[in-house]
Amino acid sequence: MSANAPLMPMATAVWLVENTSLTFDQIADFCKLHPLEVKGIADGEVAAGIKGHDPITSNQLTRDMIAHAEKSDAVKLQLAPPKTILPEFKKTTRGGRYTPLSRRQDRPNAILWLLRNHPELKDAQVIRLVGTTKTTLQAIRERTHWNSATLQPLDPVTLGLCKQIDLDMEVGRANKDKPREAEDTSATLVPAEITTAPRPEQAPTHENVFGGARPAREEETKIDIDSVFAKLKDLKPTE
Repeated sequence: MSANAPLMPMATAVWLVENTSLTFDQIADFCKLHPLEVKGIADGEVAAGIKGHDPITSNQLTRDMIAHAEKSDAVKLQLAPPKTILPEFKKTTRGGRYTPLSRRQDRPNAILWLLRNHPELKDAQVIRLVGTTKTTLQAIRERTHWNSATLQPLDPVTLGLCKQIDLDMEVGRANKDKPREAEDTSATLVPAEITTAPRPEQAPTHENVFGGARPAREEETKIDIDSVFAKLKDLKPTE
C-alpha cells in the first residue's frame, strides 16, 4: 500500500469506479478505503451525493499508470511524483501568550497602568501586550470592572506579563501612527530690518569702565596770559 492517500480519496474513488475498469481492491488500496466501501460506491449505496474527482487533472495519476493497472490485478497504483517540490514549512510564529495562574490576577493592574501611562496605545496593542480580552479592557477603562475599587496601576514589565522591548516597540508604533499636532503660527518673527540694522556705538562712560558712578568732569576754563602777567607786575618785592 502506498504511504500517502490521494487528495479527496472518496471523490477519487467515485471517479475511478465510474471511469476505469480497476478492481475494487486496487481502488481501495490507492484511496486508502475498505474494499466494501468501494463496492458500496459501485452499488450506489455509498457516496451517493459526492462528485467524482479526476486524479489525472490533479497530477496524482497518469493515464499510462491507470492503463497499466487495468491490464493486471496485481499492479498497485502509486501517486505520481509531484512536478514541483515545495520547501518544508517550519512554523516560526509563536502561539498565544500563556500567562501563569499566579500572574493572571495582575492583568487588570497592568491594564490600568498602560491606560494611564500610555493612552496612545490602541486596544489591540494592549491586548497583545498583556494577553487580555477586549471586554476586560473596556470594563477597566469605563471603571465597571468588578474589582475597580482595589485596582492599582502596576508596570506589566515588572509583573512579567510582557518584555520591555515589546512595550517600547508598541509605544513607538503608536506614536508613529499618531497625527502630528498643528504648529502654532500666531507668533511671528522680528522683521529683518530690525535684526540687521547697525547698532549705534555707545561712548564708554565712567560707569561702564569703572563700574561705578562718577560726577561729570567740569569744563576747563581758558587761561588769559595778559591778566596773569599784569598781576605779577603789581607784586612788589619784599625787603
